[in-house]
Amino acid sequence: MADTPKRIGVLTSGGDAPGMNAAVRAVARTAINAGYEVIGFMRGYNGLVNSDYMVMNIRTVSDTIHRGGTLLYTARCEEFKTEQGVKKGASVCNDLNISGLVVIGGDGSFRGARDLTQYGIGCIGIPGTIDNDIGASQYSIGFDTAVNTVTEMVDKIRDTSQSHDRCTVVEVMGRRAGHIALHAGLATGATAVLVPEVKFDFERDIVKRIVNAAESGKKHFVIMVAEGVGGCGELAKAIQWRTGIESRASILGYVQRGGSPSARDRTMASRMGHHAVELLVNGQENRVVVYQNGTVTDFDMAQALEMHKPFDMDLYNICLEINS
Repeated sequence: MADTPKRIGVLTSGGDAPGMNAAVRAVARTAINAGYEVIGFMRGYNGLVNSDYMVMNIRTVSDTIHRGGTLLYTARCEEFKTEQGVKKGASVCNDLNISGLVVIGGDGSFRGARDLTQYGIGCIGIPGTIDNDIGASQYSIGFDTAVNTVTEMVDKIRDTSQSHDRCTVVEVMGRRAGHIALHAGLATGATAVLVPEVKFDFERDIVKRIVNAAESGKKHFVIMVAEGVGGCGELAKAIQWRTGIESRASILGYVQRGGSPSARDRTMASRMGHHAVELLVNGQENRVVVYQNGTVTDFDMAQALEMHKPFDMDLYNICLEINS
């Protein structure tokens, strides 16, 4: 009788992020080289609870490192939020003889993985979200590409704003975090950056900065707003009413999740995927792979979910000082 193959599962969950394919590729190839079969679950936890999967090989992940999106697709699964759904997912893992599951996604995806561990399924999380809001990690896959995308688009918006002596209020993604807005705001020279982490005063932080810049000769303006602040349409109207400067709102939307991942996202995803499999091969489970102080390392999953990501106030203050 043939030996039962050793298997590692992998899935992508939640919002897609550029670099997820690079992470899946690294997981698959590292595991195969270590003598494991790799099971790729389709559409996140939906594929897990419905036993929708494919057996992956070296060629399955060929020509994917440069592609945006995720070859395994992704979705949110309401069924998996129930105890019955988690039990069903654990049963599928047991039926397929999966010794460990790698989950690529955000904090919601990690909570699902934590629930699976309570039924004996060893899980490893890899942070994959453009929001860069995973508390345990200084970096998450997709963030660099998203900031680059926003920067490129705002540079184009600036061209038309300059042509019309206009103020443009740009809303970017980030959920309840302002990391994309901060980094893209600094990179594009935004006159003001509004983030959920810092309370703002309309007169002091927007009107005064626009008026002061206008008095020094500036004729066009960009106001960067994180979606956690929201209301960019009303803000544009208020700016025009208060300053007399023609103002428009622009919500960049889902384009921020797309595109070919940057070199940084490809390399970070590859490092994290490799590390995740090494943990499983060495018998370590229920960990989250993170980037801390220049090193790819890992934390206990329960501990990681309790950690809060600090907002970079030093960078925010630099932005206030040099952007006008």
